[in-house]
Amino acid sequence: MGRCGVMDGKLAQSWKWRLTGVQFLLIVVLLLGIVFRFVNLDQKVYWGDEAYSSSRISGYTAEEIVQALYTGRELSVEELLFYQNANPERTVGDTLRVIATEAPHHPPLYYIMARVWEEWFGISVGIKRCLPALISLLAFPCLYWLCWELFGSSLTGWIAIALVAVSPIHVLYAQEVREYSLWTVSVLFATASLLYAVRVKTKGSWSLYGLSIAIALYSHLFSGMVVLGHGIYVLSLDGWRWSKRLRDYLFAAAVGLALFIPWILIFIKQESRVSKGWAWVVQDISQLNFYQRWLTNLVRGFFDVQIGNHDPFDLPFGYDQPTTYVIIPIVVLVAYAMYFLFREAPRTVWLLLLVLMASTTLPLVLPDLISGGRRSTIARYQLPSYIGIQLTVAYLLSTKISAVSDHLQQKLWRFITVALISCGVVSCALIAQSDTWWTKYTDYHNAQVARIINQSPAPLVWSDSAPNRILALSHLLGPKVRLQLVEIPSEVPEISKEKLPEIPQNFTDVFFLESTPPDSLLRGELEKHKNYNFELVYKEKISFKDRQTLLWRLKA
Repeated sequence: MGRCGVMDGKLAQSWKWRLTGVQFLLIVVLLLGIVFRFVNLDQKVYWGDEAYSSSRISGYTAEEIVQALYTGRELSVEELLFYQNANPERTVGDTLRVIATEAPHHPPLYYIMARVWEEWFGISVGIKRCLPALISLLAFPCLYWLCWELFGSSLTGWIAIALVAVSPIHVLYAQEVREYSLWTVSVLFATASLLYAVRVKTKGSWSLYGLSIAIALYSHLFSGMVVLGHGIYVLSLDGWRWSKRLRDYLFAAAVGLALFIPWILIFIKQESRVSKGWAWVVQDISQLNFYQRWLTNLVRGFFDVQIGNHDPFDLPFGYDQPTTYVIIPIVVLVAYAMYFLFREAPRTVWLLLLVLMASTTLPLVLPDLISGGRRSTIARYQLPSYIGIQLTVAYLLSTKISAVSDHLQQKLWRFITVALISCGVVSCALIAQSDTWWTKYTDYHNAQVARIINQSPAPLVWSDSAPNRILALSHLLGPKVRLQLVEIPSEVPEISKEKLPEIPQNFTDVFFLESTPPDSLLRGELEKHKNYNFELVYKEKISFKDRQTLLWRLKA
């Protein structure tokens, strides 16, 4: 079988004719994308999921952290950071143990890599985030390889690289101490490996694909959906009949799955803990909010700005909002790109892209539509779909700007290409200058909270908030800040008076940090039993789960 969609001689001649100018522009965009991934890495808000990632990388469970820190005693910021940094007390084995027992829905490949990375290079926030940023760079050769196997076109590959290089969603998740940049790379590598194996039909190529499946599965569990989509693609190539190619695919998939069996057994053993960890994604949201999130997530693959809007989860939209006149053309362009793909591309091309877009989307959308929930609105779960959409748009743009017969059409599509890439560049430039973004979720406002606390000459912070909230904030607090944390057992109506903190004498300000819902039981008990009065000094809300961040100051 030849390459799936080799462009005709006219396209190749056109590409050669424009080689220098187009390549120069796209290489500049690629370099910008690399810079955007590394600039100000240590200045971004460190949010709750990153804090959990760090504690797991360090080899500490949430239960161990609560037992050590939520005792009511006075704590330094360094004590909170200790449990988020690799140290000699725990080993890589402890990292693996914590992931297996506390978070088996997060396969261990990234976390083991991160543990070794910290031991070799350091534990600062910037160093921690350098690893996922570096991993994200591997997406570019994998993307080019995938485009060559799928389209047989260097131009399409370069445009796809440019779109992904300055795609806000890819840049944002390349800057987090989490596994999502690794997952993106593994999906690209596995998909390109599949097309390569389908083309060359050798044992070595199918072995490579089997290995890529194992890497993808150990990167993220949702890779299983992508591998299943690959199977549907292979099955369709031979008219849904048994064939040697299908047999080779099944053997490679079986090898990849066999390598993943140890983690499958761990996952099954901890299934109840996994279900509890994912419980929040089945919570209902309003229908209007549901479809708004879909639209917002689609656009954020190309354009993501936060202008004149306090809620990071609401994309400004309306006739009086300038962003509207960017959002609508992007949605229209994506819709037309899909229409053009199905009309013009060979079946082997559009089917692969359709499978890539649908592999993680359909399994999440259908349960949401049938039984309710927000699974499909979580952007990071849809990274394979973003890749499929961006490849579809790259195919449209490369085909249109290579049409030598109509120079007016060429100029129009060159302008559209530049405009779309510019949307990504502007978005990434704004992200680079900001200390927070919507991907920080509940901890979106931590930078402002920390500024208020750090301004005090001798501040003390009380809280009964979840450990990941406090651990995340600790990265922004100055060394003079002290904390007293109190554990609130679940379903307890009140706190024993012995556990209530007393007002110390050596602090100029006592703050109370609260993240709702639920409302803080500790603050209510302090007001009730200690007659303490608190004044609200900061309050902000985000629409995601109706979360509020509240900072109170104890009145003299």
